[in-house]
Amino acid sequence: MSAKPTRTEWEALATHARTVAECGAALAATGGIVAAALGGDTAEVDWRHYPPGDISDPRSCAQYFYHAHPPGERGSREQGHFHTFLRARGIPDGVRPLVLPELAIAGSPAAPDAPSAPEGQDGDIWCHLIAIAMDARGTPVRLFTTNRWVTGETWHRAADVTTMLDRFVVAPAAPAPLLNRWITAMVGLYRPQIATLLEARDKAVMDWRRRRRAKVHVFEDRRLEVASALEIDVARHVREIEAALATIPAE
Repeated sequence: MSAKPTRTEWEALATHARTVAECGAALAATGGIVAAALGGDTAEVDWRHYPPGDISDPRSCAQYFYHAHPPGERGSREQGHFHTFLRARGIPDGVRPLVLPELAIAGSPAAPDAPSAPEGQDGDIWCHLIAIAMDARGTPVRLFTTNRWVTGETWHRAADVTTMLDRFVVAPAAPAPLLNRWITAMVGLYRPQIATLLEARDKAVMDWRRRRRAKVHVFEDRRLEVASALEIDVARHVREIEAALATIPAE
């Protein structure tokens, strides 16, 4: 999105807003957004991925899952969260991972098991885009980014991850077509904010690295888990989009 958004860009956000509202209303009739992810499983298990095996789109290579951490490890107001990814074949041509000098040092510590890594497609790489936290009512309340050890991703610069956001498209297919449409639209609706969060993520990680370079590899430092976060209110955000459109002449 440009520094001064055009009417076309605001209209694109409004389209995503309508999809979020439409899918949210339809899902509410059958238990809500989180219930759709759980697929009728009323005994939610901490760390387990929902829907089972994750949701992957073979065409776009977008992937996501929902899970919950144990109660003592959740964010404020959070019941659980969605993690969103783009797999290797979906990453734009010419985009390369970030390589830091210490990664070339012999004997550098291997990445530990990632507690929030996506499932399936062994041997592939992935890039984590954004996490969407949900409260106990099944309402999205926060967006956040994570350090690499959390998801086991191949790290890319914020600007490169931002180019991937438009490629996060999950076709409305079984087992959760409405949920697929909803999460695709959520990433689109908050694209400008996600881009800002990714920039803040990179700054937080590099600041951490500068302060502790001699002690630990920043990407594997478990003291740094959430790198950036933003509390959200979808209804308020939609009103802001509508107000902006009302002040911009038609093109």
